Amino acid sequence: YFSLKDQDAQVRCAMFRGRNALLRFTPTNGQRVLARVRVGLFESRGEYQLQVEHLEDSGVGALRREYDLLRARLEAEGLFAQALKRPLPTAPSCIGVITSPTGAAIRDILNILARRFPAARVVIYPSAVQGKEAVGQLLEAVATAAARAECEVLIIARGGGSLEDLWAFNDEQLARALRALPMPVVSGIGHEIDFTIADFVADLRASTPTDAAKRVVPDIAEEIQMIGAMRDRARRTLLNRLDLE
Repeated sequence: YFSLKDQDAQVRCAMFRGRNALLRFTPTNGQRVLARVRVGLFESRGEYQLQVEHLEDSGVGALRREYDLLRARLEAEGLFAQALKRPLPTAPSCIGVITSPTGAAIRDILNILARRFPAARVVIYPSAVQGKEAVGQLLEAVATAAARAECEVLIIARGGGSLEDLWAFNDEQLARALRALPMPVVSGIGHEIDFTIADFVADLRASTPTDAAKRVVPDIAEEIQMIGAMRDRARRTLLNRLDLE
């Protein structure tokens, strides 16, 4: 139970357990919100009450609507079409990474790549991944990767965050730049539940930066084990043939 108010008036509200269990944030005093409600009347007391069915932060709500509109427009244009998705190289000799050079994401990516496939060279195209400068720097990093064309696959990544934190990856220019790259792109942005426009336009969407690193290279330990098993089968086949002869 709470009240919604502005400078001139207030109205009592109720949001019952089945609805408020779905909230993605904890409302606080003084917070601006958007609410979808049904109007109820307590006739015995002559009081109105709003039964709140959905509640969201007004700032997040505006961003979410902008995101939904852009996603629908680009999807209708065909920018996310499965036919445009490019296959990843089986064992790339050079991997590019667009991310912050100081964040946790790059450490995780480098650790995974070094452990799974140390033969690959890694090129980092540094960029801010949050804030006012992020979109411009991301575009510059993409342009550099395209111009140098030294990598066979590109990872674009950052760690988890709120919708506002990930907003740079919902830019239309960035989406078109990623689609125009000469090499396939793997996105590893945020957590598993986070989806950005960059995820939809990428050739492969990974759930996290760590997952993105795993998707672009084979596991050398598994490859060595497989080769050993093939060698053993070949040896047994030859020995069986010699015994037969």
